[in-house]
Amino acid sequence: MRIQVNQNTLANHINIVQKGISNRTTMQILDGILLNTVDGKLKLTATDLEIRIESSIECNIIEEGAIVVNSRIFGDIIKKLPNAPINISVKDNNINIVCENSEFNILGNPAYEYPELPIIINQNSFSMPKDLLKSAIRQTVFATTEDETRPILTGVLLEISDGIASFVALDGYRLALRNVPLKGAEDIKIVIPGRVLNELNKILDDDEELTITTAPGHIIFNMGDTVVSSRLLEGQFLNYRDIIRKDHKTSVIVNRRKLQDSLERASLLAKEDKANLVKLSILNNKVIIKSNTEIGDVYEEISSKQEGDDINIAFNSKYIIDGIKAIDSEEIELHFMGNLNPCIMNPVGDDNYIYLVLPVRLAQEDY
Repeated sequence: MRIQVNQNTLANHINIVQKGISNRTTMQILDGILLNTVDGKLKLTATDLEIRIESSIECNIIEEGAIVVNSRIFGDIIKKLPNAPINISVKDNNINIVCENSEFNILGNPAYEYPELPIIINQNSFSMPKDLLKSAIRQTVFATTEDETRPILTGVLLEISDGIASFVALDGYRLALRNVPLKGAEDIKIVIPGRVLNELNKILDDDEELTITTAPGHIIFNMGDTVVSSRLLEGQFLNYRDIIRKDHKTSVIVNRRKLQDSLERASLLAKEDKANLVKLSILNNKVIIKSNTEIGDVYEEISSKQEGDDINIAFNSKYIIDGIKAIDSEEIELHFMGNLNPCIMNPVGDDNYIYLVLPVRLAQEDY
């Protein structure tokens, strides 16, 4: 193989495909990136057998071929070279890299040792604006669990029904739901690994649309020059609709930024306690936030618009702050159904995003 390619372009595409390489692989070949010439372009491929990322680059192909090169070493070399044309040639698994006055010779592995990737037969395709997908991922994926004993909850449910795509994540303590209107998509119900969506979110830009294709056991995100594909998670996702109740005894509208700032200040002490506990009192059109630990206590007060009963309720500060950070609106609405039932929050006047968080059970005298 002999090619000439721009340094900056190659470095960017290496950075993209490296997101498909796992630090925990037991197969040395999977530490590498497969370079091969396809249809007049250089295609870079990385996989950990669960997620696969392919990215294609326009370049000058002098002689076609393929090689597997160590991802870390190759990436570090290319990133440190000057922004100028790079000449790469391969002979007998030896890779020669020349750029201006710099020359490297490194050892690669034959392409035939790279695991063959499954052929995925497309079944259902639809398009989605990249910025909508990006925000849906940001507002949900943080609520997945990292507990590998519950693998289905390490992913995000994508349920498409009646022209609405619902992204749902839950971990047993909180639930995040984002609805996105979608035209021309068949009804589906799949669970996408959270890691895949996290890596995809780093690659997505905000322009135009991407094509999403589902097939039995797989999903493909096609962004043109870059394609991300992944296995889907198997299992039964919890019936999240039963968890979201519509009846409330107390509703509060409060400035989102003020609520977040107050909770973050209160959490400075809450973090010193194992329960990470903050206590909220809703009364007289005020939200009072308290945290008491062995090293001290904090008191915060925010004005609000209250409807319904007064209530005392406690939360893990991390869980409630995560949900507030995911909301973009100036004002936020919180709904309560007693101090033992979940708090449901959403942007004021917008039901397309819902965040639900379970309270921590406390005796009344502990507030």
